[in-house]
This record gives sequence, structure tokens and C-alpha cells, in this order.
Amino acid sequence: MKLVFATNNPNKLREIQHKLGSQVELVGLEDIGCKEEIPETEPTLEGNALQKAMYVYKNFGLDCFADDTGLEIEALGGEPGVYSARYAGEAKDAQANMDKVLAKLGDETNRKACFKTVIAVVIGGKSTLMQGEVDGIILTEKRGGAGFGYDPIFQPDGYDISFAEMDLTEKNKISHRARAVEKLVAFLNR
Repeated sequence: MKLVFATNNPNKLREIQHKLGSQVELVGLEDIGCKEEIPETEPTLEGNALQKAMYVYKNFGLDCFADDTGLEIEALGGEPGVYSARYAGEAKDAQANMDKVLAKLGDETNRKACFKTVIAVVIGGKSTLMQGEVDGIILTEKRGGAGFGYDPIFQPDGYDISFAEMDLTEKNKISHRARAVEKLVAFLNR
């Protein structure tokens, strides 16, 4: 089965292809010649994921899935949430986003956070949503060089290392995206 993943992020493509295995040929936006910026104008993760997947389906006629991920920090009232990628501005700079989170939290002792990934799958024009979550805390400083996004400041519950200190195999066992992808795999195999 060939399936478009509505992303240009090679890290996400690699991470999800690793999880899907050889049963699905995963291609990205670049592979289908989609060079335009796909809109993400919905106020929820679910809305954005569905908007992106439907855009690809309607404009390219290909079965597709898209995801949207948000980091929700309890002490910040759920921020950055749906604005996680652009938290520090439209440049989508991961370092600036992490710096803003750390600055806003300051000496806050409640560092509880939840990473959420919503996947919208569109096959034959019919859409399905699935979600994965992982609870953890926001560290007081960046740790680790692997991963991407907020991984260096997020430590999942039950671990004493950040996502950025884990190897891909370990992260793929527990991450929010991995949990959502497990639901995607089950959906595709039904």
C-alpha cells in the first residue's frame, strides 16, 4: 500500500516509516510534488490534521494521512498546544520555542506536561481520526542531541532522560506519535 504522509519533515517520515515497516510505502509531500504550504488554520490539533490530509486528498487525489502535535503544559494553561510549532514565531524555530517555554516556566515547580499527536487518515475520501498521548514533565534545561522539536526539554513519566537522550527505538515504544501511529497501523491492517 502506498500512502502519503503530509509532511516535509524527514525526521517524522523516518520515525513513522520505522514504525510502519514494509507493509506501507510511505511518501512525503516532496515525493508527490506538493511544494505549497498546506494550511493549518484550525484552532485544534484534530482540525489541523484533518485540514492537511483533506488538502492532499482533494488536490492530488492520493490517500493520505497528516498529523498535528502539541505540547500542553499544565502551568501555562495548556500552552503552547496547537501553536507548538510556531510558539516563538512563524519561523518554527525549535530552539526559540524551547527557550520561550523555559523562560515562561521560570522557577515554576509544576512542570507537568502532555505531548499529544492527532492523526487524520483520508482513504477514498473517508476520514478517520486517532490520537496518542504521553505524560511527562518539562525539564529546567535542554538535554540530549537526538530527536527534534521539544524533545530536549520533555522527560516522559517513568524515565530519567529526555526524549532527546533516547535512541529512536526506545522513543518509538512510548512517544505520543508512536502511540498514534500504532493506532494507524491497526487501522490500516483491519
